Amino acid sequence: MDFDFKLPGLGRPESSRPKRVAEAVKNELTILLLQQVADPRLAAVRISKVVVTPDLKQAKIYFTVPVEQESGPALQGMRSAKGFFRSHLAKTVNLRYTPDLLFYYDSLNEEAARIDNLFRQIEEERKHEQS
Repeated sequence: MDFDFKLPGLGRPESSRPKRVAEAVKNELTILLLQQVADPRLAAVRISKVVVTPDLKQAKIYFTVPVEQESGPALQGMRSAKGFFRSHLAKTVNLRYTPDLLFYYDSLNEEAARIDNLFRQIEEERKHEQS
């Protein structure tokens, strides 16, 4: 008889530490972007979300840029500043290992703008139909 040990409630409970570390990383990177980064490609970059793996070895950094701006140069700028970001995190966030930073463009703003445009088009069509 085989037992399924992957039932909810069995095993180790999920730790809140990765969430706390993610919040600390997000706060530090936000401050860095606002105050110390001189790269013009990163002038309008905003950190939207940080996800840290349970072993705290990797941090996925999701960022946004204004809708009218290209994300490619910002992604290159983030990757080129990776060492600067990690060294700052090593000094300020009290961790045994500084997580490896992986950068991803978060297209949430573009998607929201696209949906907003669709709603406006629908509203305009309804106004024209009622007239």
